[in-house]
Amino acid sequence: MLKETEILIQKGEMLPLMEEFYTIQGEGYHTGKAAYFIRVGGCDVGCHWCDVKESWNAELHPPTLTDNIVAQAKKYANTVVITGGEPLMWNMDYITKKLGESNLKVHIETSGAYALTGKYDWICLSPKKNKLPLQKVYGVADELKVIVYNKHDFKFAEEQASKVTSNCELYLQPEWSIREKMTRMIVDYVMENPKWKISLQTHKYLNIP
Repeated sequence: MLKETEILIQKGEMLPLMEEFYTIQGEGYHTGKAAYFIRVGGCDVGCHWCDVKESWNAELHPPTLTDNIVAQAKKYANTVVITGGEPLMWNMDYITKKLGESNLKVHIETSGAYALTGKYDWICLSPKKNKLPLQKVYGVADELKVIVYNKHDFKFAEEQASKVTSNCELYLQPEWSIREKMTRMIVDYVMENPKWKISLQTHKYLNIP
C-alpha cells in the first residue's frame, strides 16, 4: 500500500469500503426506517454465524476516499448507518464529521471491541463473547442488540445489559439460520423479562438488501 494511502486511512480520509446501498433498516430500534448503509471492510471478532464473512479481510476492499462516500450518501437518505465488518477498527472521526455537516443522522453498528471514534446520533452495540466491548462503549450505547444462537446467550445478554445505562434499549435477535427455534425461546423470555424487546431481521423476510 502506498504511504500516502496509509496516511489518509489513518486520518479516516480513506476507508476500505466494502459496499454502500440505500435500503430499509431491518433490525432493532430503527426497523422500517429508510437509511443509507456504508459497510466498511475489516473485522477480527470472528463470529461463526456472521452473514457477511466477506467483510472480514479489509485487504479485499479498496481504500475509497471518504469524501466520495459522503457525497453518495447525501444523494439518498437523511439517515446513514455505518456498519461492517467492525467499523471501529478505523478512524471514524472524519466521516462522521462530514456526514454531520451535511445534516445527516449518523448511526453505527459495532461490537464495541475497539475504541469509539466519531460522533453519532445512535449507537447500536452488538457485543460478541469472543471479543467483548470496551467499558466506555457500554456507557454511550443507545441500543444493545444481542444475537441469540443458543440458550446460554440469554445469560450473556443479561451480563451485557447490566453494563449499559438505564436509557439503553434492549433487544434480543434470533440468529437467522435457526430463527424458528430461537424465536420461540426469545418470545417466552421477553414475556418473562419485559425489559427486553424482540429484534427480527425483517429485511430478510422482506427480501431486500
